[in-house]
Amino acid sequence: MLDVLNRINDVLWGTPSLILLFGTGLFLTIMLRGLQFRKLMYAFKLAFTKEEKSESSSDAEGDISNFKTLMTALSATIGNGNIAGVATALTLGGPGAIFWMWIVGLLGMATKYAEALLAMKYRVKNENGEYSGGPMYYVERGLGKKWKGLAIAFAFFGAFAALGIGNSVQSNTISDVMDESFHINGWVTGAVLAVLTGLIIFGGIQRISTVAGFFVPVMAFLYIGGSLLIIIMNYDAVLPAFEMIFNYAFSPVSAAGGFAGVVVMEAVRSGVSRGIFSNEAGLGTAALIAGNAKTDHPVKQALVAMTGTFIVTIIVCTMTGLVLIMTGFWDPSGGAISGVQHAADLDGGALTSAAFGHALGTVGEYIVAFSVIFFGFSTIVGWYMYGEKCFEYLLGLRYIIPYRFIYIGATFMGAVMQLDLVWAFANMANALMMIPNLIALLLLYKVIVRETNSYFNDYLHKNRNAYRKAS
Repeated sequence: MLDVLNRINDVLWGTPSLILLFGTGLFLTIMLRGLQFRKLMYAFKLAFTKEEKSESSSDAEGDISNFKTLMTALSATIGNGNIAGVATALTLGGPGAIFWMWIVGLLGMATKYAEALLAMKYRVKNENGEYSGGPMYYVERGLGKKWKGLAIAFAFFGAFAALGIGNSVQSNTISDVMDESFHINGWVTGAVLAVLTGLIIFGGIQRISTVAGFFVPVMAFLYIGGSLLIIIMNYDAVLPAFEMIFNYAFSPVSAAGGFAGVVVMEAVRSGVSRGIFSNEAGLGTAALIAGNAKTDHPVKQALVAMTGTFIVTIIVCTMTGLVLIMTGFWDPSGGAISGVQHAADLDGGALTSAAFGHALGTVGEYIVAFSVIFFGFSTIVGWYMYGEKCFEYLLGLRYIIPYRFIYIGATFMGAVMQLDLVWAFANMANALMMIPNLIALLLLYKVIVRETNSYFNDYLHKNRNAYRKAS
């Protein structure tokens, strides 16, 4: 079964899919005239400052603020992919993979913007008076009933992906770290995680968004702070690190020490695939929470949502990449920089932990350990909202309580099981979420452009003073 799923994933995550993801971001960037670059500062101000009262602000509807929506999305997106995924990209593709990760992140901002905009425009209010949005709604309501099968496919695989890559895989990673760093048995970790998860998700979206608003800043302070400390301590290696990133983005990496060397195409493939894994742009996941935002225009939340991709890829992933390059751990053989301890048997998160430990000693290893715990748990909580929205679309609100118990059970089981099969199925589910979502984005691009123009040409003219203060 595992072999079959791996073969399916090789096809689903092959070059055509990566081109589709990359191409959709490029197409939307062109259609929106580089919106993610032109309006980035305005988007950050919308996300992190209190909005001025406007004539239309009284029309704002939704469940949670723009900030809490962003924090909830980031809690699910900033995860172990930013630690392990970047390390894997570097060991497979060399330092040049970081450059291509930047490219896919910058283009992915347009994709994330489009997802959130459509989620807001086509959201619905459920029986509890809460809003529900996401790709299944803009597929069905935007493209028409004849596309409902595509919407059902997205929701089906989204509900299962939440149980796997958003839950069991994360609890398994946390369990491994707790065992290795603190010698705590897996079933104890699983039980604690299950109880904490249950306490949070049974509090609904308000409690989930509040917890996310706490966890994300803590994670940022802990991990980015540690990364910046290493960068400052090795400031003389900053420019050489950036030179390596740009040089190896367009030229092969020759073998060094035990490093096998890679061609440019491998740097591109590794950077693109791991960049997508880190920021989730194109998977449609952020759209599942964007529909709950309290705002009076879809474009506002779309602008806020796209800042998440910038934070995840351009900031967090870059921090990891620079630490690995500056310490020499991008080459797991230890041959890139003399004096680096042998790390050939390490990969993913273990390699990042070794790099932090090399630079900061035991403190560095604990920074990574606690980051993995925080990242993993916040992902479990954030992905629950994704799974609930998908499950609600499929079966309605009356089955949400059973789904919550299933989700809590998956949290415990993930901590005590080997998850190769779950990983493989979750990767397949992610790909099968991505395809319907990208089809909808491409077919609805005129709606995206029209709503964008409406906001900047009409809405802001009515609220000119507020816009001037923000921009």
